[in-house]
Amino acid sequence: MGSCLSSRVKDEIGSKDSKLQSSGRERNGFSGGSNKVSSVSAPQSPRSEGDILLSSNLKSFAFSDLRTATRNFRPDSVIGEGGFGSVFKGWVDEETLAPARSGTGMLIAVKRLNQEGSQGHNEWLRLLLDTTGSAYYQTLSWKLRIKIALGAAKGLEFLHSDEVRVIYRDFKTSNILLDSNYDAKLSDFGLARDGPSGDKSHVSTRIMGTFGYAAPEYMATGHLTEKSDVYSFGVVLLEMLCGRKAMDKNRPSGEHNLVEWARSHLTSKRKILHIFDSRLQGQYTPRGALRAVRLAFRCLSTESKLRPDMKEVVKSLEQLQELEDAVASEDSGPQEMDHQTRHE
Repeated sequence: MGSCLSSRVKDEIGSKDSKLQSSGRERNGFSGGSNKVSSVSAPQSPRSEGDILLSSNLKSFAFSDLRTATRNFRPDSVIGEGGFGSVFKGWVDEETLAPARSGTGMLIAVKRLNQEGSQGHNEWLRLLLDTTGSAYYQTLSWKLRIKIALGAAKGLEFLHSDEVRVIYRDFKTSNILLDSNYDAKLSDFGLARDGPSGDKSHVSTRIMGTFGYAAPEYMATGHLTEKSDVYSFGVVLLEMLCGRKAMDKNRPSGEHNLVEWARSHLTSKRKILHIFDSRLQGQYTPRGALRAVRLAFRCLSTESKLRPDMKEVVKSLEQLQELEDAVASEDSGPQEMDHQTRHE
């Protein structure tokens, strides 16, 4: 059977709480990128699996119910691909959580693991279910993108902390979920690994992840460190700034790889601003935009030792958020005062 945390999908974005995952054996291979643009934060203190399973809002689903909800896992219901399987869109009744007709009730996402994989407990079979509104798309404002990036960064900072020491290994936009307040939630920890212990500088692993997001040194050697996640964060931040996917073969030749394309625009400040999502025009300050781009490319340094740690990334994004908020307050202040004067 499958498991999910049930809650109501909101009208605009409505993604809900993070997935319930468990680790298992690995298999070689990289997955392609997903079309989802999503979000990430960490709990204040980690809960044990037993605590989660005792949660009052945890719902178990029979395989037959999930099959009905996803229209028998039809190919046109696929909304994402991961390293261990596909994610299917489905529908359930908002009150009873029983399978519902397509387009009615509450939208859900069901992760079906590949048959050759063995991630997860046997009693879960090959299904995990997560209530998420990731199938909803809308253009996010500059302010929201910075908020989401900061939330995601805090999630990685938590994982990298001395108390946890976990390397995410597959950080990408499609693993960031958004709730109704656009707070970021990290999901899908199937490839996560414990960080190096003692005097070890890295963890040696099979090379796995998603093309376009993996750090070059990890691709070359299989050596995994916290700085591998920092590189992946840089890719995600760049996606948010540019409004482009990390890998997009539908783009013209020379623009398939986002990082390579964006690097060619670093020769001048004027060129740097040309990489920004045109839908954000007028929403950001040139100073804030340059700070964001420079932070992204620090994270994307080819030498891992030159990348900042996630604590520094969080601090930089907090300062960027404060800068943009201060400018917005200055811009709105005179207008509000003028309005009050005219009213009087």
